[in-house]
Amino acid sequence: MSEAILLVSFGGPDQHDDVIPFLENVLRGKNVPRERMLEVAEHYYHFDGRSPINDQNRDLIAALQALLERDGPALPVYWGNRNWHPLLADTLRRMQEDGVTRAYCFVTSAYSSYSGCRQYRENLIQAQAETGGPEIEFLKLRVFYNHPGFIEPMIDLTRVALEDVPADRREKARLLFTAHSIPLSMASGSKYVAQLEEACRLVAAGLQRPYELVYQSRSGPPGQPWLEPDILARIEELAASGVQDVVCVPIGFISDHMEVLYDLDTEARSKCESLGVHFVRVPTVGTDPRFVAMIRELVEERRNPDVPKRALGDRGPSHDVCPLDCCPAPVRPGR
Repeated sequence: MSEAILLVSFGGPDQHDDVIPFLENVLRGKNVPRERMLEVAEHYYHFDGRSPINDQNRDLIAALQALLERDGPALPVYWGNRNWHPLLADTLRRMQEDGVTRAYCFVTSAYSSYSGCRQYRENLIQAQAETGGPEIEFLKLRVFYNHPGFIEPMIDLTRVALEDVPADRREKARLLFTAHSIPLSMASGSKYVAQLEEACRLVAAGLQRPYELVYQSRSGPPGQPWLEPDILARIEELAASGVQDVVCVPIGFISDHMEVLYDLDTEARSKCESLGVHFVRVPTVGTDPRFVAMIRELVEERRNPDVPKRALGDRGPSHDVCPLDCCPAPVRPGR
């Protein structure tokens, strides 16, 4: 049996002309007004149409490959996306040509939800059907929201970021953890919110600070309820109450992609500046060596049931194989 690791991600455009086709892929079958799509396109044009997520995935793969070469196991690493090149089906064809029969799939989402977990499993099944080649056994690695390889770097990154707040105001600085908002119909069928709250609690406990969880980047029709509070609305409320410093922790993301660089570093920062609030944004985990080592550890525990499954807090490690009723697809408005 020939084994490999497959990094499965969302994808993003590499140039200006890619933006609209990419967003049409993302929004296909979803009830999102075209005006909203064009609005999001401007976020990408703000960065010359190039999403940072692809280079960040390349960096993560390079770091993981270097670790595997040093410590093993000697497995090749492939990369496929849901929405843009390299698309999953194209990557699977290459894996089939290389004789891969089993792939340990690391999805670049730390949490359980339809779009962050189950849909990727569906994407793999669909890509397998599209290739028509030899079948590959896909073993998705568990979600890692409470793994020390994710939580401990986030504690350290937040601790360092807090030093950007003047010492005499640091104790009163508000710690805002932020994650991508999703429709309530999607959230209600998953553990997304509970897992986010646990990740926030673990990081805040490591810092011995109070905190809030807010959401960002909603994209659905106005009448569809999504998770709240929205970060921009909450910043306005905090400013009105006299808060001088906001420290934003993008706990819902593992790299500084568009929702971080635009929705936080551009929009949220601008909102704070307009209200006279000092804004500090904590870096994402990126290629922190502990995070890269975590990916290797998740592979090893799936290959060998005797390898301990590490997790912080009381919830324990998440399941390897998702139950049939886990993270069902949300009911779209109008259906």
